Amino acid sequence: MEPNFTYTIADLGQAKFKGSPLAVIGHPIRHSISPAMHNSAISKMRLIDSRFNNWEYYKFDIAPEEFAQAIKLFHEDNFFGLNITVPHKVNAMGLIYGVSADAEKMGAANTLVWSEHGYDGFNTDGYGLKKGLKEDLGIELKNKTVILLGSGGAARAAAVQCLLDGCAKIYIGNRSLERLEELISILKGFANSERVEAFELATPPVNLGDHGVLINATSLGLKAEDPAPYDLSKIPHNWVVYDMIYNPGTTRLLYEARLKGLKAANGLSMLVHQGARSLEIWSRAYVDAGEMMRAACHTLDLPPRLS
Repeated sequence: MEPNFTYTIADLGQAKFKGSPLAVIGHPIRHSISPAMHNSAISKMRLIDSRFNNWEYYKFDIAPEEFAQAIKLFHEDNFFGLNITVPHKVNAMGLIYGVSADAEKMGAANTLVWSEHGYDGFNTDGYGLKKGLKEDLGIELKNKTVILLGSGGAARAAAVQCLLDGCAKIYIGNRSLERLEELISILKGFANSERVEAFELATPPVNLGDHGVLINATSLGLKAEDPAPYDLSKIPHNWVVYDMIYNPGTTRLLYEARLKGLKAANGLSMLVHQGARSLEIWSRAYVDAGEMMRAACHTLDLPPRLS
């Protein structure tokens, strides 16, 4: 089988994925660099542990209407681990056998592990965000004010991580008010309600603290013609900006942030660290995040950098 090929549900149950196959599932998924990252790390792991000799990581384009059936077929084909990405992270929660405490709080799963009765779900997005903010922007979430854009699976993980890490306040805005209200209700179930506030994108929050972070967890920025999802004149000059989008490397939001002199970073470090944590969960072994970062930079034709 070819790790760089984009497979579909038609390949499940017919193509023979030998050994202990792993995969990322999304729609669309052709752009994903996860196979390059994971297979590079696995190649290094093979040098010291032969049990990884038959591990290989693939990518599958699975449409939303195919997702439930695909999870069943992945299990029958003995895919040992699955990464779940847009748009399936929330829907995965209704299809798993067991769930970790972090995924349950976040209401979304991005990492599935095979078990006899089905898949167990975990969420490593919050971990990846925390590492990315520290690595690229030198900040921690404790006592910070946060503006979070989005309410999908990645936004849910980010919101929970912000609260767990002790942010002072989190404002959450989204185009769909129904999904926004659902996320707010989840968060207020385990956090002081005064720390969580929804806002309409047309009326951003005011009287913000001097130290904070704006996090984009929407898809605005994936296309060159996309506008910035937020008016950066509405945040203090010493805030930082983090865009979960990593390709393109500079979105309109990041361009405008740097033009204003704000520290800003894309989501590549988050992608690498959430991926490394997923591989640690599957393998129960040390995973070299630096190797994954090198593979990511090579695939994206970026200069190498330390992870």
